[in-house]
Amino acid sequence: MEVLLDILKYTIPALVVFLTVYFFLRSWLKQEDRRRRHEFNMHIQDELLPIRLQAYERIILFMERIAPESILLRLNKKGMNAAQLQAELQSTIRHEYDHNLTQQTYVSTEAWQHVQVAKNLILKIINDSAEQLKENASGATLGKLILENIMELKTPPSQAAIEFLKKEVNELFLS
Repeated sequence: MEVLLDILKYTIPALVVFLTVYFFLRSWLKQEDRRRRHEFNMHIQDELLPIRLQAYERIILFMERIAPESILLRLNKKGMNAAQLQAELQSTIRHEYDHNLTQQTYVSTEAWQHVQVAKNLILKIINDSAEQLKENASGATLGKLILENIMELKTPPSQAAIEFLKKEVNELFLS
């Protein structure tokens, strides 16, 4: 019995010290892990913010480039008929879209949906305008009709998408 008491005299204090150190060490390691993760996340945010801003800039530039008033000035050449201009507009918009497709990685899903809706609405307006014309209509006539159809909208599709993108960029800086 005396041997058991001697063993308990040494074992119980050692066990108490062991458990105390174990719980303090476990707590410290958890806190250290949280701190490192936070530092890592802050580092990633610092690295990612410029890339995200660049993506928003490129998408806004894309929206500006495919806005009918802008794209018509660039593509409508003298002597083009409506069918040629329609094909050129469609091709250019799709090419610009394909060129900026990877930017969706850095923007919200909702922002990218606004971009897609704007692009599709612009293509629809171009196609609907072309259908309203006679077969031998000039490119200038198609351009004029496209601009008239855009003017009928409350907010042009590209402008609506740009406003949404700008709002999201502002939220990036507020968060």
